[in-house]
Amino acid sequence: MSTYPVPPGAGWHPVTGGESGAAVFRSADGSRYAKCVPAGQRATLEAERDRVEWLNGSGIPGPEVLDWLADDAGACLVTSTVPGVPADRLPAEQLKRAWTSITDAVRRLHELPVDRCPFTWGLADMFDTARDVVARGAVNPDFLPVEQQATPPDELLARLEPQVGRRLDQEAADTVVCHGDLCLPNIMLDPDTLRVTGFIDLGRLGRADRHADIALLLSNARETWSSEERAAEADRAFADRYGVEPDPDRLDFYLSLDPLTWG
Repeated sequence: MSTYPVPPGAGWHPVTGGESGAAVFRSADGSRYAKCVPAGQRATLEAERDRVEWLNGSGIPGPEVLDWLADDAGACLVTSTVPGVPADRLPAEQLKRAWTSITDAVRRLHELPVDRCPFTWGLADMFDTARDVVARGAVNPDFLPVEQQATPPDELLARLEPQVGRRLDQEAADTVVCHGDLCLPNIMLDPDTLRVTGFIDLGRLGRADRHADIALLLSNARETWSSEERAAEADRAFADRYGVEPDPDRLDFYLSLDPLTWG
């Protein structure tokens, strides 16, 4: 028996089943996705729904909320499909061609008026989440950098804690509207033009330090580039096109913190 509501209507096909109990379905014609969660995750999915709606009205491309179902069993969010292919499916040469469009799309997102964004996924939110995930022993070691996978997560978190005060000051001086999980699978591209068609998976969208997004994007893209030299060229091209020189120490901080927030 299902532990969450089923999507409204017929013709839905399961795509993934989340470890947390969430499930994702795709409509038969490919035009819609439905994310369904049990009652305990209803508030989280509702917050994601609100973020999707907000971004849809901001001029930044992404999915559109088409339906919302909530009852005692949980909730189901139906959104339109963002056309294209995820950026992580491109080979290195195509990703290189798409890199300018990706950089421009990230810059436009980060240039949205911060005072008009009602959501936050700042450092305080991230660190509170990391404390909870670590305390529950729920950190997935596969998400950690290889060199950190043998280190207990509570030790990794303790290493970051002395920096929090300084990073909060930096965030306050440099807050933007962030995606919150800006990895290549969440950036959709037209397969012919290689231009960005939209961002997906917006559950963590909110006000934050721009480095939280940039760290994930540059690190994740390294998995596609053919060499460290090519990765360095892409990092340089991003900074030049984006218009802000990223701080390496802040990138390292957020790259170390992010894996501790998933669990």
